[in-house]
Amino acid sequence: MTRPKFLYDDIGSYPLPEGLKKAWIKKAFADVESHQKKLYEILQDALQQKLNAGVEVPTYPQFQDMITQFTEPIMDAGRTEAPLLIKEEAAIIHELAAFEELAKDYKEKNGKKLKLRICVTGPIELYYKLFPPPVYTDVLSNIATSIGRFIKHAVEEARNYDVVCASIDEPSMGLDPRIEEEGIITALKLASDYAYRAGVDTQIHLHSPIFYETVCQVEGVKVIGMESAAQPSLLALIDKEQLDQYDKFLRIGVARTDILSMAAEYDEIHHTNAFKDNHVLKTIVTEYNSPDKITKRLEKAYSIFGDRIKYVGPDCGLGPFPSQELAYVVLKNTSEGIRDFYN
Repeated sequence: MTRPKFLYDDIGSYPLPEGLKKAWIKKAFADVESHQKKLYEILQDALQQKLNAGVEVPTYPQFQDMITQFTEPIMDAGRTEAPLLIKEEAAIIHELAAFEELAKDYKEKNGKKLKLRICVTGPIELYYKLFPPPVYTDVLSNIATSIGRFIKHAVEEARNYDVVCASIDEPSMGLDPRIEEEGIITALKLASDYAYRAGVDTQIHLHSPIFYETVCQVEGVKVIGMESAAQPSLLALIDKEQLDQYDKFLRIGVARTDILSMAAEYDEIHHTNAFKDNHVLKTIVTEYNSPDKITKRLEKAYSIFGDRIKYVGPDCGLGPFPSQELAYVVLKNTSEGIRDFYN
């Protein structure tokens, strides 16, 4: 039987080039026009690394803080039409403009448009970062509508590439004990509405499956992300019949990205200090994410969920990795492991 073709994507964050600090990135995004040349070169190079590694649907390299990237504009009175409701024309993901020329070259060389994945921080995550419980529905709805507008602007302004996937990142759902079910469905519906109507795959990136049954009730969210490389036991918490019932798909994590945990495990076994020796770190990344291990993780997930898997890739973002070289190893090994799955 022919196996279904999964799409290989990544979550987004990526290490900065050697010698570049977060402070410069913050300054550059605060005044893109003054720093455009260098900023665009950094973004283009990181995206090209992802493509060179074999990522089929790369996410724009997310160097900014995932919270302030969205809270700052939606709390700026000059860019909003109501409290926390951003104007459509101001809902800009500034990174995307950097890729028009790269995408144009890609199309000329490959005869097809570059496919991009965008990531936006979810309304639940933003609400609980800004406010304590209880949840005020009108406030949450404005945040969610704003996130939907960021997606809309990204899709409609693309020229030389296509935004084929939008991820709503909700890492605290199921982990932060303050978060209750109230408001989740409404907020995710508002955030995903445009993407759903536009035919863009909408993922939700979760760090816990506790609310996955709630997410299944949101029509616009078609793909549920699972960090199953580091935590394979999570697969047992997902019911394939429920996915079938609601016509939902999975994004399966097949490469570990918890670099601190991997290093700690390795150090304990081998009595090393990984972060003092880059060679040891490369050994760890290669060992924990060898192509063979990638293939085996995908085999296991496929044996459970079959064609309910639509996307595969690393568990989470690679921003915490100490170098782009190590992040590239993860992406490249993942590509090879996925390839071997079909052979």
